[in-house]
This record gives sequence, C-alpha cells and structure tokens, in this order.
Amino acid sequence: MNQPRAEIQIDLSTAQRLLSAQFPALANLPLSLVDEGWDNVTFLLGTEYAVRLPRRELAVKLLLHEQLWLPVLADRLPLEIPVPIHFGQPDSEFPWPWSIVRWIPGTTADAHDFSAAEIQLLVATLQSLHQPASSDAPENPFRGVPLHTRHPGVVERLIRQENRPEVDVPRLAALWEELCSTPASTDRVWLHGDLHPRNVIIRDGALVGIIDWGDLNGGDAATDLACAWLLLDTAGKRQEFFSLYNAEPAQIRRAQGWALHMGLTLLDSNEPRHMPLGLTTLQRVLEDT
Repeated sequence: MNQPRAEIQIDLSTAQRLLSAQFPALANLPLSLVDEGWDNVTFLLGTEYAVRLPRRELAVKLLLHEQLWLPVLADRLPLEIPVPIHFGQPDSEFPWPWSIVRWIPGTTADAHDFSAAEIQLLVATLQSLHQPASSDAPENPFRGVPLHTRHPGVVERLIRQENRPEVDVPRLAALWEELCSTPASTDRVWLHGDLHPRNVIIRDGALVGIIDWGDLNGGDAATDLACAWLLLDTAGKRQEFFSLYNAEPAQIRRAQGWALHMGLTLLDSNEPRHMPLGLTTLQRVLEDT
C-alpha cells in the first residue's frame, strides 16, 4: 500500500500562476512547498496562509467539504483549524477547485508528550466537535461507519504483517474479532475522521491545532476517540482521556477497534513517516487489553 499516484503534476509554478490570475493581491508573498500528501499538495504563502491544491480527483470532494463546513465548525472549537479563506477555481491548466487557508505554524505531534492540561484541551475540542451532525453533513464510507464494515481491510493488512516479528498478528486478530462484536453506535455526530499525530499541531511545546479536515463527516464518535492510542503514550493518560470525555464502555471498545484499524493502516502504508506511528499505536492497543 503506497501513496496514490498524483493525477496532475503540481509545482511552485502551478501555484504561482493560479495565485497571480485569481488572487493577485497575495501573489507577491513568498511561496514554498510544505508537503505533498495523499490528497493535496500544500504550499506556505507568506507567513499566514497555505495553498492547498488537490493532486487527484478523489480529493476534490474532500476539499469542498473543508470549504463548506470548516467555517461553520471553527467558532466552537478551542483549537486552531485551517479555515479556508479564499476559494480558488479551476482554469484551463488546473482542472479542480483549490483553497487558500489559514496557516497553523508548528510541528506535528509524532513524539509529543501530552500534559494533563493538553489532554483536557483535546477532550474539550472533541466534545465541542462531537455534536449532532446535520442531515446534510458529509458521509464517508471509510470513517465513522460501523466497525465491522472495516473487517475485510483489517484482515488483509494483518496477513501482510505476518512476517514482521514486532507485530503480534494472532493477538491483534483475536482482539479485532472481539471488538467488532461491540454494538454499533446509533448517534451521528460531527467527526474529524483522521485524527493521527501528523494531523495534530504543536507550537512552542504546546498543543495548538488540528489540520487536514478532508475526512470530516457525520458518524460514530469512536472513530475520533481512537486518537487516545495514537497520541497518548501511557495507559494512565488514555484512562484520563476517556474519563474526561465521559465515554461509555462500548464507545471505548469501538474506539480501540478504530485505533487497531488506523494503526494497521499507518503501518501498512510503506510511508516512512507513518509506519513507526502505526507500530506504536498497535503496541499501545495491545497494552490496554
């Protein structure tokens, strides 16, 4: 499982041309490449903005979800999020809509040691986000859905890990079967949908923001609560997280299942930045069984 192939080549000249044509007042700001992810290429524009350009057609609807819903959700969230402020249009050379968003400076939370106050802030953000989703909230076939629907993909990924001695495939497989039997949620709330460490921003040693909201949707809060195993390095911190959130036992079990699924996905990605996060997540999941 590798990063999907880009369907269009995007470089600095692409972004500069679009800016010059559509937002000339910003076109003279310094522009530099930040990252090429699975869905978008991101450029830093000046010190306050980021330009996000879809690199494949599948990502376009995710970017449109960000454009529509992040301005609605932002005011109620205590953490910073990259709210879109300018909506770019396709042209003769670039076929899709694109965004200029608020830049959230900092580093990702790959190895951050979360303090008690930061756990409280993270919980407060999720509680503020996890409100009943409107009927027109996006649906996502991969996030927020009943856990058992992820079963075929988990089984395939487990099989691919059988030659990794550091991955306890039999224990993970047995745990997955157990967690999949947990009753599904009947609530549909707003979700981030992809809450792993590389989407959480730390600045000056403190938690400040959450980025990459393309998977936002309405679904089971347990999908986001899986972040307890992706972000928090001790069982005590995870217990504190769920206690503060006032999570129900079945919700915690589903969250653990989502953490197992997300850990496997990261490990199976063959992305050097993601694989260590996936392995650590799986080790923490087993630690709490």
